[in-house]
Amino acid sequence: MNGGGPVTLSPSKTGEPPLSGGASKKRGSLGASSSHPILKDVGEIYSRLLDHRPVIQGEIRYFIKEFEEKRGFREVRVLENLKNTTFETNDQTLPKCEQMMQGNLNEALRRLQVANEMINRIQGREQEERKLQTEKLMAGETRRRALWEEFVKEQQKTKAVVDEEHIKAMERLKEQYAAMEKDLAKHTL
Repeated sequence: MNGGGPVTLSPSKTGEPPLSGGASKKRGSLGASSSHPILKDVGEIYSRLLDHRPVIQGEIRYFIKEFEEKRGFREVRVLENLKNTTFETNDQTLPKCEQMMQGNLNEALRRLQVANEMINRIQGREQEERKLQTEKLMAGETRRRALWEEFVKEQQKTKAVVDEEHIKAMERLKEQYAAMEKDLAKHTL
């Protein structure tokens, strides 16, 4: 060390007046002789319990000795190496990475565009197929409805014919039964 560090002073050497205020003046009375040992004891207690400057100075000396003398600028070299690594990364590695990333991103973008076009074509085909299927289904449904309506009309015609034949048969049966009743009435009388 340079030896010009802070000097530790006890309370009596600081140039500050003692705690009793007027104790720096000589007193010729009985109180002066009895208060002097008390002040001395208070000064000792203060320096031992409350004055931490000697302990702090010792810790400072130890810290300086530890980092300047024993370690020999090891941390400075580590920080210098980190700085060099950082500059190398910024100057060389990052531009290479950026260039590679840009090339890879352009290739990925091109592939994505091709894939997107293919997907759009596939979706267009699917939509056309769905449209054709829907048209076929609609045409089939229209045809089935027409067939159903024709079937219902035929059934109605058949029903009308059957109803008409039934009515005619009923009329014939009525006439036949009426005639049979007349014959029966003639024979029974």
